[in-house]
Amino acid sequence: MSMVQAPLPVVEGERGSSSAAGGPTGRRRFRWATARPWLLLAPALVILATLMLWPLVQVVIFSLQNYGLREINTGRSNWIGLGNYVEALSDPTLWTVVLPNTVGLAVVSVFTTVVVGTLVALLLARLGPVWRTIVASCVMIAWAMPAVTGTYVWIWIFDADHGIFNSVLQDLGLIHGQVNWFTNRWAFFAIVLLNIVHHGFPFVAVTILAGLLGVNKEMLEAAAIDGAGAWRRFWKIVFPTLKPVFSVVIILSTIWDFKVFAQVFLMPGGDGSNRSVLNLGVWSYVESFGQNRFGFGSALAVLLTLVLLGITAIYVRALMKEDEL
Repeated sequence: MSMVQAPLPVVEGERGSSSAAGGPTGRRRFRWATARPWLLLAPALVILATLMLWPLVQVVIFSLQNYGLREINTGRSNWIGLGNYVEALSDPTLWTVVLPNTVGLAVVSVFTTVVVGTLVALLLARLGPVWRTIVASCVMIAWAMPAVTGTYVWIWIFDADHGIFNSVLQDLGLIHGQVNWFTNRWAFFAIVLLNIVHHGFPFVAVTILAGLLGVNKEMLEAAAIDGAGAWRRFWKIVFPTLKPVFSVVIILSTIWDFKVFAQVFLMPGGDGSNRSVLNLGVWSYVESFGQNRFGFGSALAVLLTLVLLGITAIYVRALMKEDEL
C-alpha cells in the first residue's frame, strides 16, 4: 500500500517573502543598492565641486565682465558679454605669438618627455631588483623637486655671467664673451623644454616601468629566438600591450604641458617683459595681475581650458576608434 505524501501548506508569510524581489521590499533594496555608491562618493564629489567646479564657474562669470580694480572696490558688475573673447580672438598676439608658443612647446615637450621616459623605463626593466630600486629612487628625485626650484637651477646653469653652460663653451673655445641665451626666442624655449622634460620624465618612466614588468617574457624570448630585434619586439609586442598605459601618460603630459606656467614665467623675460615668449598661461596671468584686467585674463584662461578639453576629447575619441577596430 503506497502512501502519497500530501503537499505541505504554504505559509502566507513565506509566499510574501518569495515574491519580495518584485515587491515593494525588493524595489527598496534595489534603490538602496543603486544609491549607496553615490552616497559613499558624495563627500568627495562635494569637495571636488567646491574646489574645482565653483572656481571654474567664477572664472567663466568674470570672463563675461569688464572686471578690474574698480569692480573689486565697488562690488558692482560690468557685464560686456563676449567682449573679452572677441578682443582675445581678434588680437594678433594670440595667433602669431601666444598660440604657436603654447601648442609648439606642448607638442615637443610631450613627445620628448614620453620618449625619454620610455627609454629610461626600458633601462630600468633590464636592471636587477636592487639596482632598479636605487636608480628609480634617484630618478624620482627630479620629479619630487618643485617646479620653482628646478626652474631656478636651470636659470643658474644658463646664466650669462656665472652659468656653467657658458663657462664650458668658453673653455672649449666655442663662444667668446658672455651670451644671454634667454633673449633669443628659440634658445629660451630650448631651456624651458629641458626644464619640462627633466621634471616630467620620471613619472613617465615609473608608470611605463610598471607596465613593462607585466609584459609576457615568454613572448619576448620567442620573438628574440625567431630573430626579431629589440626595435621590432618593442613595436610588435611591448607597445600594443602597454597602449593603455601610453594613452594615460600622453593625456596627462598634454594637460600638464599645455598649462605650463612656472617654467616659463620664472625664466628671465618670461614674465611678460619679452612678449615673444608668451604662452596662454603666462599671458592670462600678466593681463590679470599685471594689467588688472581680470575679466580679459579670465577669458584667456577659459580659452586655454577649451583648448585642453578639445585636444583631450580628440585623442580619447581616436583611441576609442582604434579599440573598435
